[in-house]
Parts: sequence; C-alpha cells; structure tokens
Amino acid sequence: MSDALPKTLLRMRGIGKNFPGARALDDVEFTLKPGEIHALMGENGAGKSTLIKVLTGAEAFESGEIYLGDSKTPVINHSPQEAQSRGISTVYQEVNLCTNLTVAENLFVGRQPGRAGFVKWGEMNKRARAVIQRLGINIDVEKPLEVYSVAIQQMVAIARAVDISARVLILDEPTSSLDEHEVRSLFCLMRKLRDEGMGIIFVTHFIEQVYEVCDKITILRNGQFIGEYETENLPRRELVSKMLGKAFDDLASIRDEAAEARTGAEPMVSAKGLGVRGGIQPFDLDIYPGEVIGLAGLLGSGRTELARAVYAADHPDSGELTVKGRHIGRTPLDAMKAGMGFCPENRKEEGVVAELSVRENLILAEQTKRGVFKLMPRAEQERLAEEYIEKLQIKTAGMETPVKQLSGGNQQKVIVARWLLTHPDFLILDEPTRGIDVGTKTEIQKLVINLASQGMSVMFISSEIDEMLRTCGRICVMRDTIKVGELSGGELSSAAIMSVIAGGGSDD
Repeated sequence: MSDALPKTLLRMRGIGKNFPGARALDDVEFTLKPGEIHALMGENGAGKSTLIKVLTGAEAFESGEIYLGDSKTPVINHSPQEAQSRGISTVYQEVNLCTNLTVAENLFVGRQPGRAGFVKWGEMNKRARAVIQRLGINIDVEKPLEVYSVAIQQMVAIARAVDISARVLILDEPTSSLDEHEVRSLFCLMRKLRDEGMGIIFVTHFIEQVYEVCDKITILRNGQFIGEYETENLPRRELVSKMLGKAFDDLASIRDEAAEARTGAEPMVSAKGLGVRGGIQPFDLDIYPGEVIGLAGLLGSGRTELARAVYAADHPDSGELTVKGRHIGRTPLDAMKAGMGFCPENRKEEGVVAELSVRENLILAEQTKRGVFKLMPRAEQERLAEEYIEKLQIKTAGMETPVKQLSGGNQQKVIVARWLLTHPDFLILDEPTRGIDVGTKTEIQKLVINLASQGMSVMFISSEIDEMLRTCGRICVMRDTIKVGELSGGELSSAAIMSVIAGGGSDD
C-alpha cells in the first residue's frame, strides 16, 4: 500500500437501477474510506447484490455517479475485469478459483512470470510464498488448492486480490460456510488489511459478526438508501428496526405465543419406535395441533434424519406412525396425502426448481398431490400463485418471473408457500431461515407462530438455538442420531439445551 492514501476510496452517488417491472436501486449512496471495514446490510431483495454488481461492472445502471479516490471525474466499470484494473476486487461466498491448480497458480493465473510462453515456476512459487506469508497464511503454495478448506480457499482469493493492488475489497457473504475458528482467522486477515489502508465492503446477514469486525454500516431497504452509521453508535435493535422499516420488539412476544400453543387430547402426529437403519435410532414423539416443536442438536446429531423419517422421505424400517389416529403408508406421497408438508434444508438442490417460474414452483406440491392425470387449470394456478405471493409478501416482478431471479429469502418464501398451498395439517421446516437476512427470518418466524395459532402443527429445525427459543413451545434434543431429551415451558433455555446436547441432562 502507498503511504499517500486518498481521503476516500469510493463514492457512489444517486445510483439508480431498473429491472423489468421493478426498481432495484433508487438514489442509493455508498462511501468507503481507506482503513475501513464497512458493512452493507439489508433484507434479501434490499439491493445489496445489485449495488455490488453495478460497482463491479456486472450490471449497468441508469443514473448516478461512481468516483474512485479523490477524483472528481466519475467512472463506469463495464466488466469485473475493468473494475479489477481500477483496484476493485470481489471475493464471493463460492470461491471462483481453480481448485485443481496449485495455490501459486491460482494466485498468478493469467499473469505468471515467464517469457515466450514459458512459466518460471520457481520464481512464481517464491513470489506466491511471499504473498501468503505477508498475510500470515501458513500453507504450501505448491499443493493443489482443493486440499485446503473453504476458509483457506477464500483467503487465497483475498491474497490474489491484494497482490493485484486492490484498494477496494468486496467480501460477499464470506462466512456463511465457515466454522467459528475459520471466521476468527478470516477476521484477523480483514483487520490486517484494514490496518494497511485497504477499504473492505463486508456483505453479510450475521449481525453479531458486523458488530465484531466492522467500523461502519450502510443500510439499504427496498432498493433505497436508509443511512450510514458508525457501528459503535448503532444499537442492534435500531439496526434491525431500520432494516425492517418498522419497530422491532426483539421477538420477545413470539416465544410467549409459542408457549401458549394449543394442545389436544389426541396428538396430530404420533411416532412409536420409528427408526431408520443407518439414519436415526428408534424414537417416540407426539406432536399436538397448534404446536411448534423444535429439533436441537449439533451437526450430524440426527435432526434432519428424524424429520425425514416422520415424512417417510427415508423409509422407516421400524416402528409406526399415525396422523390424526390413522396409520399412513411409508412414502412421501402417502405423507403428503395424509396432510404433511416438508420444506427441505437445501433449497437449491431439493427445494426450488431454478428454471421454472414462481407460479410453476408454487403449484408443484399441489399438482403432485392430485396426480399427473388431474392437471390444475391454468386459471386456478394463476389464482393460487397470486394469492400466496400476496400472503407471504414474495418480492417478485410477477408470477412468471424465473424463481432463480429472486433473492434467497424470497426463494425460501416460495418453498414455504408451495406447501401452504396444499393446506397441510403438519408442516416440517428444516433450516427455513438459513442464509437469509434478519428481516425475512423474523417474517418466517412470525408466520410459523401464526400458522400454529390456526391449529397447524409445525416442526421447526434450526442451528440457531436462540431462534428456536423465540419460536418453539417445546424442543426435542438430539445427540448422535438419538433423541435424548425434551424441554418445554420454564425448562427452555440455551443453557439447558446445551447441557442436554453435551450429555448433562436426563433422557426421556
């Protein structure tokens, strides 16, 4: 980094961007200074990704100006390569590197030292080691990138950006796939680069991480600039309120409503000795009408496997399952016809069909339930799509918009709406809020409570214990594919759940 740093690295003023049928950015501002980690926050669909694409030349914009450094002459980047040549580099959640090549080759791809088509491998490896060591990354640059974790791969991508003289580094959801130790390592690297004068734009939905590492926060909502704030002067509750555009009560009432969920003399769903060999150990579980029941446990504890056994997505080989007192078959179609719905954890692979429209995605489950010989009339499809787009406030230009064009949070709403459209008595939601912003999380949590208040039974699976404590009236705890305990009412606390997970609580 040069000692003569400009007062400002980046200024975006009055940025406007339109998509067919939607105003994506409306008079948006953003300023980045040297030696600053600046969070860009907002709900899914707020305009964060679009603003980054406009800055890096991946999308054109209709109005506004972009200034780099202290220059008074605006610039327009027509491609990410042009942005990179101006010192703006982006590292995405899914690292765009060649994992079959060595670390050194990835660092210098397209600019290898050499002459007449011959690469000077020794020089390249030496330079690569210098780059890596400068950033405090302890790896062998001659090994293929694929042997290293996602966190290390991201650091290599950052190192490449730094070595091509990036002044502005954009990190787009870099921590979504990292564990706690890897996040700490990444933050150490970010702080080191900040102290050297780099400006970092940090796009994330993890509020705690923002308060741990960021100096400033810019908030967008519905494509509009809400404000720029010093992190230390913006309370968390106020941050969430500004992102949502309404007062936020920290979800305290949701837990209260969940605790009052109605129970009946007869369970809605009853599992007795239900198990799947190699998946989940036999378990007993009763779920009552109007109840939100959570599944807690570490990764691999059997939460998803229990849910899949109940839905017969994995064929049970022991025990029995009844719904409203009646035995059901052992296939997902049997479960669906018995009034169940299942929103899977992986919305990209098991949820939305990317190439289909919002309408087509919405009616998939209902059409499957009716069968291939009872096709839904187009008019009915459109009526239902319009109804559930409105009910769940799905942000889309129209029902014929390809679902892949929607934000992650709105794709999640499409999956939930798909199952609500079948009018289920029992709905399983497996990590329904993973990877989406706090505003949409709140909407989904409140939707779950509202569904339960109408008599629906809901199974809610989340890796975030605090989220389940806000949402669930009873929580089953899993450990090593075994259901080891249940907590409800006054027993519910983060400490109590962790104690059972760790083996300190009593079994059922």
